[in-house]
Amino acid sequence: MLDKLKKVCRSIDADYAEVRLHEGGSSSVHYAGKELEDIGERTGLGGCVRVLKDGGWGFASFNDIGRIDRYASMALKQASLVGGEPFALAPVQPRTAVYRSRPRNDPADHSLGDKQELAAKYNRLLLDHDRITTTSVTYRDSTGTRYLVNSDGASIEQRYSFCGIMIAAIAVEGSNVQRAYEVSGDLRGFDNVLDMDAACERVKQRALELLEARPVEAGVYDVIVDPKLCGVFVHEAFGHLSESDHIYENPKLRGIMQPGRRFGPDALNITDDGSLEGEAGHIAFDDEGVPARRTPLIEGGVLTGRLHNRETAAKMGEEPTGNARAISFAHPPIVRMTNTFLEPGEWDFEAMLEDTEDGLYAVGMLGGQTNMEMFTFSAEEAWKIEGGRLTEKVRDVVLTGNVFKTLANIDAVGKDFQLYGGLGGCGKDGQSPLRVGDGGPHCRIRNVVIGGR
Repeated sequence: MLDKLKKVCRSIDADYAEVRLHEGGSSSVHYAGKELEDIGERTGLGGCVRVLKDGGWGFASFNDIGRIDRYASMALKQASLVGGEPFALAPVQPRTAVYRSRPRNDPADHSLGDKQELAAKYNRLLLDHDRITTTSVTYRDSTGTRYLVNSDGASIEQRYSFCGIMIAAIAVEGSNVQRAYEVSGDLRGFDNVLDMDAACERVKQRALELLEARPVEAGVYDVIVDPKLCGVFVHEAFGHLSESDHIYENPKLRGIMQPGRRFGPDALNITDDGSLEGEAGHIAFDDEGVPARRTPLIEGGVLTGRLHNRETAAKMGEEPTGNARAISFAHPPIVRMTNTFLEPGEWDFEAMLEDTEDGLYAVGMLGGQTNMEMFTFSAEEAWKIEGGRLTEKVRDVVLTGNVFKTLANIDAVGKDFQLYGGLGGCGKDGQSPLRVGDGGPHCRIRNVVIGGR
């Protein structure tokens, strides 16, 4: 297969050419309430050709593997029509490699019936209460091989196996509707979805407890966020701003995201690292053949890095970081995160709590949105902090603010650390869901605007 792709690449008269081919399969099971809404196994095979010619990109994707030459010609013609100011991609050493992820318990060794039975069991456990009106249980796995060759001489074969599950319960009392969930998903294998009876009970109890909680009063609070919410904030509010295609194309953001600029205290260290095997965002090589690596974005509170593909690296005079990723052969690679997280600090959680006279402890994530440097996130649950102790449970906690002011207001970073995967993945420019990881430790943020009653 790789030999044929190399032959196609050599035949293209362009400044740069690459051919990618993806083959694999997936299975899924989805319960909504008592109903099994979806179950199935799917397979796919397809490829794409991407060409750079005189400053213009051409791209063609296909399922008809026998006619790759035709699609290479189409991509070359597109590139010639687009044109533009000629540029060279940032140089990288071409690699020849074969990589296999190593799940401890391969989901491909389990039947679809076994997966359905497991999901049905968890769904029954969640429904076992009269105030739990509906549930959602989604199991998903995928195993696939990705081939890449390019005109620089790269020849790479990578195989990954992903497995995960999401369980959720909705509790209702009158007009009061509350939701709780847990999710697991990464490259470690089928063990991710086993032995979740206790997790089902936790989800059910959280939803029921939220029915009894009072809505938080709106105001400005010192907030301790848990590792899950910390990771979502780092990914959504800061990570996307670090993707250099956005930076290069946006003059305002280009002025803000300058290396050497201070964004927070010395304890603030944010990293993107695709080399972490087993994690949801792990890749051995990106979709341009650049090895995954650890990229410090903020070190000691100062911006030190941005995320690049070979094009943005060349245009901005920096090195590629291994962040060119596409969700499938149907899309060209763009700059995307891998595993993005806040590095641990020196605070024990108990000491952080005792040092907070009044505030909120916000846990988990229900939803949110970002718009450039502005963000809004909803915590799954929260507690008031009074006199350095957790007291009353509250709900409807919505954190809003400016990401750069928020980073500057982080004054305590915990020793604990957790990295999370999931089923939903990341979305950008119509490519979703892309598997990523995010996380961090507990951290405290001063003067956060909280929406509520």
